[in-house]
Amino acid sequence: MLSLLLVIPMTNAFAMHIMEGYLPPNYCIIWGVVCIPFLIAGGISMQKQAKKNNKTKILLALAGAFVFILSSLKIPSVTGSCSHPTGTGLGAILFGPSIMSLLGIIVLLFQALLLAHGGLTTLGANTFSMAIAGPFVSFGIYKLCQKLNAPKGLAVFLAATIGDIFTYVVTSCQLALAFPDQNFFASLVKFMGIFAVTQVPIAIAEGILSVMIFNVLAKNCTNELKQLNVI
Repeated sequence: MLSLLLVIPMTNAFAMHIMEGYLPPNYCIIWGVVCIPFLIAGGISMQKQAKKNNKTKILLALAGAFVFILSSLKIPSVTGSCSHPTGTGLGAILFGPSIMSLLGIIVLLFQALLLAHGGLTTLGANTFSMAIAGPFVSFGIYKLCQKLNAPKGLAVFLAATIGDIFTYVVTSCQLALAFPDQNFFASLVKFMGIFAVTQVPIAIAEGILSVMIFNVLAKNCTNELKQLNVI
């Protein structure tokens, strides 16, 4: 799948997260600055996690690969953006949202450089929506379901699905702030309405896939998941 992604030509200029050069420069700078504290926290958390248990490095690699593959499967939506799975919900469940911010920006950087998917100027905005906002919501929902003693499958499904949808709520807010039509709320409703057509079914599919992978991990990596306080 990765080899195919690298050789398939990019025919749609708008088939990206938020594409290169689409946001005004001031918004690019603001979103980049907002991401810095989360990335620092992610780096610290990743160092602690790697020292704690070397076996979890394999799960870290898996989480990063999962995000890369899923977020590269893009369906053109609003001009200047696209709909696609994010894959960050599963990683947030396993390692928490801080680590996912760092994994997410690495994935987005590689996609921008190798696949023309997203861009360097919009890296901050895309990182905040996909690698920070979405994972924090997924992590919160999973922990809430744990406290409520909800079935693990349901908890993973809700976390991955709602985290995916929230990513696009944030993306819609970013686009509405940068390009208000009559006003911010009118623009927000327009962007969210168009995104919803493709993103809701995609989010549900991602939730189901995340449950399937989580069940495999729970069966084969029980000790690691217990150490991570996931199960």
